[in-house]
Amino acid sequence: MTVREELLKLADENFKNFHSGLIPGNESPVIGVRMPLLKKKAKELARGDWRQYLLQGHEDYYEEIMLKGLVIGTAAMDVDERFSHIRWFIPKIRNWAVCDCFCGSLKFTRKYKKEVWDFLKPYLESGEEYKIRFGVVMLLDYFADEEYAEQAFRYFDRITHEAYYVRMAVAWAVSFFFIKVPDQTMAYLRKNSLDDWTYNKALQKITESFRVDQETKMVIRGMKRRNVIV
Repeated sequence: MTVREELLKLADENFKNFHSGLIPGNESPVIGVRMPLLKKKAKELARGDWRQYLLQGHEDYYEEIMLKGLVIGTAAMDVDERFSHIRWFIPKIRNWAVCDCFCGSLKFTRKYKKEVWDFLKPYLESGEEYKIRFGVVMLLDYFADEEYAEQAFRYFDRITHEAYYVRMAVAWAVSFFFIKVPDQTMAYLRKNSLDDWTYNKALQKITESFRVDQETKMVIRGMKRRNVIV
């Protein structure tokens, strides 16, 4: 049985209809395979000839693209080879879901933070929507700490791409940094170059978090820039 045949066998029609609605603009048809099953399949492929699979496996369906990203994050390889495969995969990212799940699979970052930070810089400075989102979500996932916060904020300030999924990623990242390093992030919120929509959306995300106390949420609500619809 081919990988595609296996994926088609795992299809869940209800999940397909639900998940398709969460990824507007997705150009690839969705089979409807739940993420735990995709991760399980990725681990299985990573134990075999995964390099051959990356080169020859199909990419017509959303799940087929997602699966290749998960294999890159899962398979055993040295850091330079992983960077090479990441570079190869990033142009295949055409929606937020593939981007964010791919970032979440790159747990090798925890061991190679300096190397990954340097690797991310060109993506954070890119003019392409999903290259930027990739960089921002990687910062959110792995660099929300005291050591990297100030550098991350400088990148956030320089991102001017107007695409929804870029601005939302930055807002989401700022809110997550607030949870992890509140003092540094509060100082950033008081003096930043974020556009009004992204800034207010970050405040909204902070006030929606159950990890922020009510008193702090009151302060955050008072920092909203007025006459801006988010």
